[in-house]
Amino acid sequence: MDNPLIINRLERLKDRFEELKEELSKGDVINDIQKYTKLTKEFKLLEPIVVEFDRYKRMIKELEEAKDILINGDDYELKEIAKLEINELEKEIIKSEEKLRYLLVPKDPVDEKNAIVEIRAGTGGDEAALFAGDLFRMYYRFCERKNWKVEVNRYTEGTVGGYKEIVFKVIGHGAYGVLKFEGGVHRVQRIPLTETQGRIHTSAASVVVLPEPSEIEVVIDPKDIKKETFCASGPGGQSVNTAYSAVRLTHIPTGIVVTCQDERSQTRNLEKAMNELRARIYNLQYQKFLEEITKKRRTMISTGDRSVKIRTYNFPQNRVTDHRINFTIYNLEAIMDGELDELINQLQMAENAEKLKSGEIL
Repeated sequence: MDNPLIINRLERLKDRFEELKEELSKGDVINDIQKYTKLTKEFKLLEPIVVEFDRYKRMIKELEEAKDILINGDDYELKEIAKLEINELEKEIIKSEEKLRYLLVPKDPVDEKNAIVEIRAGTGGDEAALFAGDLFRMYYRFCERKNWKVEVNRYTEGTVGGYKEIVFKVIGHGAYGVLKFEGGVHRVQRIPLTETQGRIHTSAASVVVLPEPSEIEVVIDPKDIKKETFCASGPGGQSVNTAYSAVRLTHIPTGIVVTCQDERSQTRNLEKAMNELRARIYNLQYQKFLEEITKKRRTMISTGDRSVKIRTYNFPQNRVTDHRINFTIYNLEAIMDGELDELINQLQMAENAEKLKSGEIL
């Protein structure tokens, strides 16, 4: 690696890693849950960097030894082996350098969290609600592939199917760091089931993705919450529950209102509603963080701007286009079935490139 600043930074991160290893073995740290959790997170963040850096330095040493044999050795067979080793090591070192640069790109502080996702039907009437339902199914299938758990907080069904609105939580390590790229306006172009003349319609749905904070990160004063209970209603307003199990919470200082009626138990609905309320309050602070980042780095990938049209799903052409990175893929059926990895990988690469361009490293 020809950049001494990066090498120096890697050496300092390695020193910090060794300090953390020693500190985490101390009894007073183990007994302090908050401090132990914080140090463990930092340790896990640095571990893959240190492992790869050690491998990189080992290969550099092996390369120098192989070159020495090639130049100064007098054994023909050893020289031939050294030639092969040099060729292989040089390829692996280049790969290792690329990996280290990628690992040095700082992760957003909330990437490892669970995610709370809200899908709302936009322009397009019944077709927009159907599309919102399709998006929910797409994310549900994607989460299944990742072995992430999905918990629905609340939903309002559309007149002919789908959802006018659906809010759900995704439980899985790194869920927010992956799903955050989905926030924005999604547009669909297709012939609706209700269309009799075969015309292509355009409709839209908006997706909001919030990181789920811990109770430690967002402390809510009970005095600031107005709690209301009411009878939950089933699909289409039928199957009305006579028990007051549904919960509505209003956070008085911010005016944020959340409801949950998905569970039969009021206690469980209250827990879900509190989680969502905490996430929405936390998001107000997180948006300030994103605004600061955006000042340094010109990117729309993770700004959280909910009005930006991010993606178009064109059914007649079997085409999905992400407008933020001008990336098009002709595999719409697989995408709608939850195969989002290629799209998300492209977005992650674009964001990392922006970070590196702006000089952001750990």
